[in-house]
Amino acid sequence: MRLLIVIVNFRVAALAVDCLRSLRDEIAGLPGSRVAVCENGSGEDQAATIRQAIETNGWGSWCSLLASSVNLGFCGGNNVLIRPALEAAEPPDYVLLLNPDTVVRPGAIKALVDFMAQHPDVGIAGSRLEDPDGTPQRSAFRFQSALSEFEGSLRLGLVSRLLSRWTVAPPVVDAPVATDWVAGASMMVRRQVFADIGLLDEGYFTYFDDIDFCFNARKKGWATWYVPASRVVHLVGQSTGVNKTPRRLPAYMLEARRRYFLKNHGAAYAALVDGAALAGLALFGLRNVLSGRKQQMIPHVLGDYFQHSVFAKGFRVPVVQAPTGRT
Repeated sequence: MRLLIVIVNFRVAALAVDCLRSLRDEIAGLPGSRVAVCENGSGEDQAATIRQAIETNGWGSWCSLLASSVNLGFCGGNNVLIRPALEAAEPPDYVLLLNPDTVVRPGAIKALVDFMAQHPDVGIAGSRLEDPDGTPQRSAFRFQSALSEFEGSLRLGLVSRLLSRWTVAPPVVDAPVATDWVAGASMMVRRQVFADIGLLDEGYFTYFDDIDFCFNARKKGWATWYVPASRVVHLVGQSTGVNKTPRRLPAYMLEARRRYFLKNHGAAYAALVDGAALAGLALFGLRNVLSGRKQQMIPHVLGDYFQHSVFAKGFRVPVVQAPTGRT
């Protein structure tokens, strides 16, 4: 049984080294496993930090580093490692996409491998992501819909309860469960899934790529499962800073959102989804004004959602461009 773990680093080399350190014993317990790191265009000092850690700690027998001079995005950074592995004479049975801002708990990787081996109909399996103190993060999700976009934008208790069946992030559970999609921060993929649907879609750059991948795997008959026995600490948003609130959403996230809906659901549904999200955001803002209670709102979110909606940008499926600034 062969496993390839791929890690794409962007500006968090020290965290990537901590991640590698947490993998050392996991790799020792899984013969035939390897780790490949892509330093994704964030600077030679980042590559030097990771390279030195590999050499100093003697990890070279199981870990390799590829340094890209440009930022390939999450998708391109993973694909540049996965593609040659799948084309090799002895390709891996499984590929684990693992964020650099993670720390793997003991037994986490073996739990995923064992689950996949015992369930040959499962194409993708995701870990339980958690905070350093063990508090679980929501890691298993439903596919987005017009109702979920409205509920998530409005954030009104009564509406959320009425639409709970469509909420994107249902409550955390403690047993393995089939789900629509799992977070790409720790996502194991069976080799045959890549054969059926291809690599990650580099048209996204980053964000919505894991949703898209699980969506297209399902179309080919591959199930996705959440496996909470695989516990992985996730220091959320360290590379992009997107989860530091309140903070304006980056354009590439909203462009990826539009790409996902247009590509997978077509123009009419993308318009419905954008309309639902904009209506929810407008009502949320109005409720803030009328109530006098200023609930936290992402800066410029209504205008940014409209600017990147099909109403403003049209119905051509966008190819998300690499950001020109820090994010």
